[in-house]
Amino acid sequence: MPLIKHGAEIDDIWAYVPDEADLSPGGCITVSLARFRSERDILLARNTDIGVRLAPEDDPHELEDFLDRLQLIEISFPKYTDGRGYSQAQLLRRRFNYAGELRAVGHVLRDQIFYMNRSGFDAYETARADLHQVLEALNEYTEVYQPGAAGQVPVFRKRHKG
Repeated sequence: MPLIKHGAEIDDIWAYVPDEADLSPGGCITVSLARFRSERDILLARNTDIGVRLAPEDDPHELEDFLDRLQLIEISFPKYTDGRGYSQAQLLRRRFNYAGELRAVGHVLRDQIFYMNRSGFDAYETARADLHQVLEALNEYTEVYQPGAAGQVPVFRKRHKG
């Protein structure tokens, strides 16, 4: 699956480690929130970058005290119709000011990319969209109607400015 970040396809240096698997001695890894909770001290003591993967039912508030130690947060989209990841991204970017990489993983489709970007995602692991399609989706609309994590001024504020 291509990984697209900042308008380019990049190599993925991160590996997701399932809960039942042993941790590798090195390298950049992501783990589930449940594993992060149970092995937090061990994970944070590692001399490698660490990330967490949030499932739709996970609460981002649980990461608030550790956001400065996490280089990557992956938000899982298990199916196209599950939009909870957008809310998780908004919370992380707008309320908690998370500045690290926020990556959409799972069932990520071209039609979702623009809205994911508005919610704060900056990387997309896509199964069905290539770089051209992602860039096209990111630039599909020049104006927005609602505030988003990126800070673009909505049309209604532009209209009522003067």
